Amino acid sequence: MQTFQGKSVFGGIAMGRIMVYQKHEQQVKRSRVSDTDAEVLRFREARDTSIVQLKHLYETSVNKIGESEAAIFEVHQMMLEDMDYNESVESIICSQKVNAEYAVATTADNFASMFSAMEDEYMRGRAADVRDISERLLGSLMGKGGEGILIEEPVILVAEDLAPSETVQLDKDKVLAFVTVKGSVNSHTAILARNMNIPALVGTSLTKKVMEEINGKEGVVDGFEGSFLIEPEESVKSRMQERQKAEAEKKLLLQTLKGKANVTLDGKEIKLYANIGNSSDLATVLQNDAGGIGLFRSEFIYLERETYPTEEEQFNIYKTVAETMAGRKVIIRTLDIGADKQAEYFKLPYEENPAMGYRAIRICLTRPEIFKTQLRALFRASAYGNIAIMYPMIISIKEVQRIRKIADEVKTELKDKGIAFGQVEQGIMIETPAAVMISEELAKEVDFFSIGTNDLTQYTLAIDRQNSQLDEFYDAHHPAILRMIQMVIENAHKAGIWAGICGELGADMELTRIFLKMGVDELSVSPGAILPIRKIIRESNISKL
Repeated sequence: MQTFQGKSVFGGIAMGRIMVYQKHEQQVKRSRVSDTDAEVLRFREARDTSIVQLKHLYETSVNKIGESEAAIFEVHQMMLEDMDYNESVESIICSQKVNAEYAVATTADNFASMFSAMEDEYMRGRAADVRDISERLLGSLMGKGGEGILIEEPVILVAEDLAPSETVQLDKDKVLAFVTVKGSVNSHTAILARNMNIPALVGTSLTKKVMEEINGKEGVVDGFEGSFLIEPEESVKSRMQERQKAEAEKKLLLQTLKGKANVTLDGKEIKLYANIGNSSDLATVLQNDAGGIGLFRSEFIYLERETYPTEEEQFNIYKTVAETMAGRKVIIRTLDIGADKQAEYFKLPYEENPAMGYRAIRICLTRPEIFKTQLRALFRASAYGNIAIMYPMIISIKEVQRIRKIADEVKTELKDKGIAFGQVEQGIMIETPAAVMISEELAKEVDFFSIGTNDLTQYTLAIDRQNSQLDEFYDAHHPAILRMIQMVIENAHKAGIWAGICGELGADMELTRIFLKMGVDELSVSPGAILPIRKIIRESNISKL
């Protein structure tokens, strides 16, 4: 038996035959052409064909994995339409009098090298996207379709790397798991895998020689331990089968918790809500029996478009969510663009450290026309359900007072026009150390607190959470973080308001009982974590913790 370690993208255990996918390398030769106009036309036709393919991929992916995750294919379309990319290809064809294939391959190398050399990790990740769209273009130029990876039976798919377009076209019924040599846990492919619920490992230590030898052999992927086992012994297989069975039984047992209250043994009720990215996630929220939505990331509405969404577009989305949740609370976070979430049409200036810069509420307060458009849509939608509004990245009382003034202006405008709206709670995210330290004063200005532990941890520890090189230093359980959470909860209760946690830490089941002891009122987590956390809540006795 051989064992290889990797980084787990999605948990679970898969057992079956290994299929090694060797990515077809487009063999590009440089050849001289006499008619450069005809060659440019060939390139443009191949580009248009590729864009049509990507549009089809996007539409297919929306149904499979949701709108926000499928947005990568819209990004790829935009990259194919990018003026700099197209001008580079056409310039090489015309100036060097060469074939379109060579011009595309050269442009791909140049642009990928440019992205790879950038300091920002997100921008470095775009190098893979450039190579992906260029491979698609070359396929169109060479008359090869983008049919994806052909799989005839359920297998563990092993590859050096998988592009997002290859991942999304995988037949879920025929892929038990996938294992790659390259890739990071934050790559688009990893995100797609998580949303498709495919157990997966990236960054494994497989060599080319090993990959040549294991095709067709039996393997086991342990997504919990990050292990890939080749030709496991019978005793190991038996152990893994037992773990598979235990996991299946655990899932069935959790289903019995549907409809049950989130109440501890000593009578403390906890609000257990779900985090979502867009309205396509609502089915999962209802399926997992969430009591409401504790974090609707409204920025995805902006990230999925090429220009600012109108008030009417936003209103219809918020209205749909409110109606679907049928009176259950829906907390919508206002626009949190900036840092690692960029929309080109915002034309945000380049920043050395965008996580510390012009983002979230800072954009809203300096571009009030954008902010007011969103607030009008939110207040209008509140007439159709139980909507609350949450403002991100707060560092001062002055900001909250400015926000409330703008919100009051919007409500006055709606009243004057005879447009109905509901009673809307307005709260803030506590995700900066500054907000923690003045939380006693902030609590007097708002209706609730929701602690955003992702950014709070990043800012408190001075560690970029996107930087994988700092993983060994990143400690989400750091005593400073836990003390800050305790302080925020105490100051909220002192002012008579509730406090919840909507960051990733809220779903950390090692901390659930600690949060209960702290007195947390609400936990908002990914939909799949609702029932496991409900189980912990119902088995806990706070007075004895």
